[in-house]
Amino acid sequence: MPIQAIYVRITYAFAKVIANCYRKIVTLIEFGYVRAAPPIVLSSDDEEANMSRRNKLYEGKAKVLFEGPEPGTIIQYFKDDATAFNAEKKGTLSGKGVINNIISEHIFKALGNLGIPNHFIKRLSMREQLIKAVEIIPVEVIVRNIAAGSLSKRLGIEEGTKLPNTLVEFCYKSDELGDPVISEEHILTFGWADEHEIDELTHYALRINDFLSGMFHAIGIKLVDFKLEFGRFYEGDECITILADEISPDGCRLWDIETGKKLDKDRFRRDLGGEMEAYQEVARRLGILPSADVTKIADHQKTEK
Repeated sequence: MPIQAIYVRITYAFAKVIANCYRKIVTLIEFGYVRAAPPIVLSSDDEEANMSRRNKLYEGKAKVLFEGPEPGTIIQYFKDDATAFNAEKKGTLSGKGVINNIISEHIFKALGNLGIPNHFIKRLSMREQLIKAVEIIPVEVIVRNIAAGSLSKRLGIEEGTKLPNTLVEFCYKSDELGDPVISEEHILTFGWADEHEIDELTHYALRINDFLSGMFHAIGIKLVDFKLEFGRFYEGDECITILADEISPDGCRLWDIETGKKLDKDRFRRDLGGEMEAYQEVARRLGILPSADVTKIADHQKTEK
């Protein structure tokens, strides 16, 4: 082999090693395990000033949307606010926004690699993502593998009963009405989506379920059910349906396979406690959080502000 070819191979291998080390160091710095020198952080006053300068487009129960830096982009900010029963129950879980941001980033990137189009562009900070601006379809897609929550309540099916097949339900996206369950005929009659879009919602929902079920099963977690939202993304004259919102323990039911312990927002809904420990346990098992220590995340929040 020519000396030049050997040199190129060695240089390439060395570059890969350096890149891997860099990614690990950045991860440790982000989560407070290594201190960057000198530390560059925003004070709470700076952050508030930065937020106030932005053009707020929408504020929901768990996120705030701001106008993005480029046309067709939006900054999605994850809050610590926790709600249940259509905001009848409210609270604050310190660090929830940080965890949901990194979990959702991890999942959306993986789904993008599988060819499922979605709004995620990149993570900007511990609480913010840059996303594509979409027209949200006012239909929530609920995917169920095991009976739980409202399904058990509505139909009298014992919680934990494995369904004979994956069930896809649609709900009209309306906090005021309590997100009522609707049929395809409702969607078509009121023009919330057309037949092609309904087929896409169902197709993507089942593909996402296949992937997430396998991903969570591999780390000892049972995917009981989850919620999805989709939007219309306009690119020139073309309009495509893409996955939007977030995928996190806020919108999924996740049970430990061995113990049945709930690792999701049901801990808040049912006053079980240990919400942040559960959320961080999910992130730790996914390999995107070096530790499940709640205090470290809370400390990082303070330094970020």
